[in-house]
Amino acid sequence: MSNNSYDIYAIKYAEVARKAHANFIDGDPHETADMPLNYYVWAIVGRGRTVVVDTGFSPAMGKKRGRTITKPVENGLRAVGIEAQDVRDVVITHMHYDHCGNDDLFAGARYHLQDLEMEYATGRCMCHREINRAFEADDVARMVHRVYDGRVQFHSGADEIAPGISVHHIGGHTMGLQCVRVETGRGAVVLASDASHFYAHMEQNRAFPILYNLGDLLEGYRTLRKLASSDKHVIPGHDPLVIARYPAASAATEGWGARVDAEPRS
Repeated sequence: MSNNSYDIYAIKYAEVARKAHANFIDGDPHETADMPLNYYVWAIVGRGRTVVVDTGFSPAMGKKRGRTITKPVENGLRAVGIEAQDVRDVVITHMHYDHCGNDDLFAGARYHLQDLEMEYATGRCMCHREINRAFEADDVARMVHRVYDGRVQFHSGADEIAPGISVHHIGGHTMGLQCVRVETGRGAVVLASDASHFYAHMEQNRAFPILYNLGDLLEGYRTLRKLASSDKHVIPGHDPLVIARYPAASAATEGWGARVDAEPRS
């Protein structure tokens, strides 16, 4: 890593079995191929700072939601040299339960969130079960408490949160979903989060079936491509292929912790 770029770790903390048809808004129910989801948090390290992107969910939430914890978030971070309590900046890409839990882990951090996401998570859309089921009211309430504690920095659209690290509003999946662009030794890497759950979504111009606005979601693929140095610099939010395509952070993290700032294996 040069002094002017960052390392980026993708840390898998949970998984769930799923059929391919369930991952696409136009999925054919006769398609029975397996297409599981991985759940990730990301850590950006360099220039004397550490930024965690999303905070995952706890073992208790995994049990409630029927997801299998494969490595608790704090253990995954520790394996790459990061103590959660020392993290000072956390980017929340959006406020679904699998991206903003584990409240106790980052007590000293400032949270970065889009204005529109807080509006969405606390507004009239949450009156609808089909929308609010991907949120946890306790997670949303804790974010409100952070606002009153002075621990939330809001962003509107594109904004730099540190030299070489910027957030960009995408929308689509949720009203205020944001991606993160990071300067690395191989160029501009974009952590898409749920702007593209799988590589297949962006590559095939298809959509995951949980969304706020289909048009914004599809337009978001253009934004991801513009922000990244190439399509291969876009990292989707839930694809097991991220672990397969990128080198492990170390021998100890093989199979669950990858360096996505590095050149892909193939």
